[in-house]
Parts: sequence; structure tokens; C-alpha cells
Amino acid sequence: MTASTLIIKDLHVAIDGKEILKGVNLEIKGGEFHAIMGPNGTGKSTLSAAIMGHPKYEVTSGSIELDGEDVLEMEVDERARAGLFLAMQYPSEISGVTNADFLRSSINSRREEGNEISLMKFIREMDSKMDLLEMDQDMAQRYLNEGFSGGEKKRNEILQLMMIKPKIAILDEIDSGLDIDALKVVAEGINEMRGESFGCLMITHYQRLLNYITPDHVHVMMEGRIVKSGGAELAHRLEAEGYDWIKQELGIEDETVSQ
Repeated sequence: MTASTLIIKDLHVAIDGKEILKGVNLEIKGGEFHAIMGPNGTGKSTLSAAIMGHPKYEVTSGSIELDGEDVLEMEVDERARAGLFLAMQYPSEISGVTNADFLRSSINSRREEGNEISLMKFIREMDSKMDLLEMDQDMAQRYLNEGFSGGEKKRNEILQLMMIKPKIAILDEIDSGLDIDALKVVAEGINEMRGESFGCLMITHYQRLLNYITPDHVHVMMEGRIVKSGGAELAHRLEAEGYDWIKQELGIEDETVSQ
């Protein structure tokens, strides 16, 4: 599989008529891991929702392209089939659909008819990934996220990531609510995906995730846009000094754009 590129240009997004994103520019290539950090309410989760096409979020101007294709013209399911993936902060519970059925259907939806994954290959692959993520094997037959703890839901999102193998993944605060042992396991699963055919955008508040997944690029979001970018060292400085130095540097008084 060749490397893919997601290009976001001057993206403006509104919710209920209130502008949240105010001109986001970002390019993510296969093989690259990007992290977006920033205080609460600066538009980080809005960006992830807009990329995947959440109907609540209105793109008022700008563009999103995946390998030259206009993402904004695609329905949500088309975006997923094209190779975009969102690990959600709060995954939904879906009764009546087992984890295994959901995963196999998701994989096959991105394959040509007649080229569906064989049941034996699917089971072998799922079992090995669940072992790596230290998940109980009976979770495969449980209904999707139903009765799962917060940590189980997060591991399940990474199981989906590893099985579906998207081109570009957005991980929205995948570290929230995880204890240190669970965080290490989740990080190991994400690191297993590294390769030229996979690009990743991690949205996080904390440096601790980046202790286990080293980003190639770190971006700071304030006032609904990316105001500073750097390498992994930028995340370390934010951990040590907070965000005030960036606000002073850029003359930002109040970075919050949403409640």
C-alpha cells in the first residue's frame, strides 16, 4: 500500500452558527505521527469531528483532501471506506452487534466483493491483536462497547484500528481515563501500526501519551487554529511550562473558542 496524504487547508467550522475552527492548516502523510495539543475548548475535538463528517459541525470554508479526493463531498461511511478512521473519545454502545461481527463487516466494507477476509484469517488476526492489547477473548462476542469499562472501550478502539488498517487515523484523547498500565498497552498497539502506509493524528492534553508514542510533529491549537508547530521537544516544553509562554509570544489573551 502506498503512502497517503491528508491535506487540510484554511478550514473553518461552525456549530449552531458559532465559529469554532478559524482557519486550520495541516498536512499528514503516511509514515508520520502528529500530535495536537492545547487547552480545553480550543477546537481540537471539533477538528476530528469535522474530518469524519459529524453532521453537527458545519464546514463554512476551506478544504479537506485525502489523496487528492475531496473528503467534504463524501458521506461518513465513504470517508471510512476511503481510509479515514476516528478513535472516539466517547465510543457509542451498540446492542445486538457483536464486536467480531462489527470488525469483520468493517474490514470487508473496504474490500472488493469476492475478496472478503476469510473467517479463519480474521479469527487468527483478531485473536493475536486482542492478546497484544491484553483483552479478554470473550470480548469478541460481547455487544459493541456495551457494558465495557472506559479502559476496555479505549482498547477496543485500538483493536478496531489494528484490524481495519486505515490510511489515516485520528485518535481523539485516546489516553483520557487510562491508568499507566492501560496507557502502555494502548500505546504499544498504536506503535504497532507505524509504517509508510499509515499516518496518525493524536489529539491529547498530556505529554504522558507522547512518552510512549513519539510524535514526528507537535502542533498547538489556540483560538481555533494551529498557532505553533515543532518536534517532540515542543510537547516536553509544554509539559514543563504550560501554554502561557505561547500566549505571551503571540499576544493571545483568551484562547477558548467553545464551552
